[in-house]
Amino acid sequence: MRLRGKVAIVSGGGTGIGAATARGFAQEGAHVVITGRREGPIRSVADEIGGVAVPGDAADPAHATEAVRAARDRFGRLDIVVANAGLGSGGSAGDVTDQAWGHTMDVNLTGPMLLVRAGLPLLLERGSGSIVLVSSVSGLVSSTDSVAYVTSKTALLGLMRSLAVDYGPRGVRTNAVCPGWVVTPMGDESMDELAAARGISREAAYLLATAHVPLRRPATAEEIAACCLFLASDEASIVNGAMLLADGGQMVVDVASLAFEDSNI
Repeated sequence: MRLRGKVAIVSGGGTGIGAATARGFAQEGAHVVITGRREGPIRSVADEIGGVAVPGDAADPAHATEAVRAARDRFGRLDIVVANAGLGSGGSAGDVTDQAWGHTMDVNLTGPMLLVRAGLPLLLERGSGSIVLVSSVSGLVSSTDSVAYVTSKTALLGLMRSLAVDYGPRGVRTNAVCPGWVVTPMGDESMDELAAARGISREAAYLLATAHVPLRRPATAEEIAACCLFLASDEASIVNGAMLLADGGQMVVDVASLAFEDSNI
């Protein structure tokens, strides 16, 4: 078991990537503290894997402290922090409301920083540990009308690099996973919008959204969880300050060349 005896906190662990990560970690021998805004889903996952559920707002410093305290009080240590909680919101810079901008930054950027900051004393006390930030391909490229989401996920990569530089010398590694489209409740919402606009099914919308991705499909939550598991484990002991693209090859596509597909040129 790759995480035998280790203790992890996974934020946003009630559904999607977070729930798959919590389950995967538990299967590999870890004790898991699961956080999230909705109490029902995180308690369900925690009960399933023998973990601890700590409901609360990711952007609340007191909640981050409570999650770390739960890890220490229940399991006596902390080895891994997976900052996965996040949300998406639309709008260009000219359209996004102050409320939507602020809420997106609070959850997607400030929340991970608060959780990491609360956990650092326990990680540093042991002189080892792994921090995994769940960013996105949107941290590297931009879709339309997504200024708050794109900015938050880009800034999350800056946070990753800063943590890697500041705490790598003290034994704490920090890395980021950058997924493309993933079949999750959050992804389903976007696909349902696309499906309604095109008059197609949700499944067809996922295929349409990934039509130019080399693997021609979205990821599963379990596939992204496997990436988090690798970065959290000792198998990645030399990996620090890295971005792990988990996008089916999306980022290697030359977008300008797509105009030549299926042409007689």
